[in-house]
Amino acid sequence: MSSPAARTAVAAASLSGALLLAGCSGAAASGDDSAEAAEAVEIAGVEISVDEAAAELLPAEFADAGAVKVATDAPYAPFEMFIEEGSDELTGVDVDLGHAIGAKLGIDFEFEQQAFDGIIPALQAGNFDVTITAMTSSVERMEVLTFVDYSASGTGILTTAGNPEGIENYLDLCGESVAVQGATSQVDLVKDVWQGECEAEGLDPIELSEFPSDADAQLAITSGKAIASLLTKPSAGYVAKTTNDGATFEVVEDPDAPNGYDATLNGIGVLKDNEGLAEAIRAALQSLIDDGTYEAILDQYGVTGIGIDEATINGAAAE
Repeated sequence: MSSPAARTAVAAASLSGALLLAGCSGAAASGDDSAEAAEAVEIAGVEISVDEAAAELLPAEFADAGAVKVATDAPYAPFEMFIEEGSDELTGVDVDLGHAIGAKLGIDFEFEQQAFDGIIPALQAGNFDVTITAMTSSVERMEVLTFVDYSASGTGILTTAGNPEGIENYLDLCGESVAVQGATSQVDLVKDVWQGECEAEGLDPIELSEFPSDADAQLAITSGKAIASLLTKPSAGYVAKTTNDGATFEVVEDPDAPNGYDATLNGIGVLKDNEGLAEAIRAALQSLIDDGTYEAILDQYGVTGIGIDEATINGAAAE
């Protein structure tokens, strides 16, 4: 998810489930009554109140304004998407999580649309304070942004519900027919890494079939032409949860790769000169992790597999 092209590929996969989940992403009111409003916010079935310790870290300019402006690029299911076609109202993992962080801080997170490749320039121009848009916490972007890491995602394996082939990890795909959308990082992962590991284990290579879209790759599973498809793990989880009420697909859970294969951190981006805002967001996010709200939000979209145990700042720099 480090480029618009990668984001587009994932969005195509996620939307193959047809209907989008409508999240409970009510935001706190802004202004002097923001703290009281935040106490009443309910997201993913959890009532969220202000975390005073986190709120005390919030710089005065944002506390006084009662809001931060958040740039996001929708649709990119399940992270950010429209509640219904033709609507400008947003839902998704990032949107619900942003509103939950705002509730912990006693302010509103106001989401607005911004094309992905224009997000960082828009932040630099002062049009936004924060971006929450499934952005990879890359070291290169850290030249401009401070990242509050909130998830980690890599490649997931989607198979038939019930996992009739007994797939436990990627090595079980050796010698089998596997579907994938062409020109994605999943194709590179198979060709550059997995095929060599199949050979090292004395197994036949993966029979990889490339399709124009992830929806086509998923059709290959249901038609019996492939035993699995490869896509990002959050997209796989969302497709499994929303397609035919979870009765069609299942995500393979490999305990050795809980966030997916070749996983990278995703972060909430804040300009480097707003370190105080980043630290307040980190504290609020950690509060959501500790009280279970974070997991409830991820579960609502079928993506608990991308969860992390600790909210870090610029965690990718230490890797």
